[in-house]
Amino acid sequence: YFQQGGGSEVVMVAGEISYGPERLAMYLFDKKTVYELPYNSPSSNVPVTYGDVFLQNEQEQSAYNFEHADTEMLFRHFKDAEDECRATLGKGAGGNRQTMAVPAYEQVVKASHNFNLLDARGVISVQERQSYILRIRELAKQCGAAWLQTAGGGAE
Repeated sequence: YFQQGGGSEVVMVAGEISYGPERLAMYLFDKKTVYELPYNSPSSNVPVTYGDVFLQNEQEQSAYNFEHADTEMLFRHFKDAEDECRATLGKGAGGNRQTMAVPAYEQVVKASHNFNLLDARGVISVQERQSYILRIRELAKQCGAAWLQTAGGGAE
């Protein structure tokens, strides 16, 4: 299924199950929504549902993501994470120094998250969307290449 990781071919192709544990649990417990799932033992004196624990978080995060996130700030944060990723990879380049692949990748995750928030707010055009995705993909590929240069990345 996944034949590449970070732009590099993988030796063992990985698979993925599209159904998360919550969807499987909904089937097993015969529930129509994830929020009806039992969160503690169904025989508990005080039954708690998934909704009791997570519904407020979902509602507030959705309102923030789709209606209230400061888009000017998110554009700055995207650019900051992108720049920091490149700078971090540059600090680890050459010689016997660490590659800094992991901290650089953390910046890719931040950039990706900010892109997703901007996309959810609808402030990125179709053309810009493709450009942002390609920028994130390129950073991820650079991090993957840096990781492969380390013992942790499987270099021999």
